[in-house]
Amino acid sequence: MAKVVMYTTAVCPFCINAKQLLQSKGVTYEEVRVDRNPQLREKMMADSGQRTVPQIWIGDTHVGGFTDLWALDKKGKLDELLG
Repeated sequence: MAKVVMYTTAVCPFCINAKQLLQSKGVTYEEVRVDRNPQLREKMMADSGQRTVPQIWIGDTHVGGFTDLWALDKKGKLDELLG
């Protein structure tokens, strides 16, 4: 299974939804809390070009946020990307 990295904050409802979706598929992920470390938010923004959380990577692929993750799942492409 591909490595999943998710940049989050504690109070983000979209982050919670993304975590629940991945957990429902039995996927483990590395959570990077950007609200605890501003330098990690800067890295996230540089890598993704986005300011919002969550920002999700599956392997080397930047998926985007929760709505992007959800759309992949609805199209049947998330499982393929997860490996």
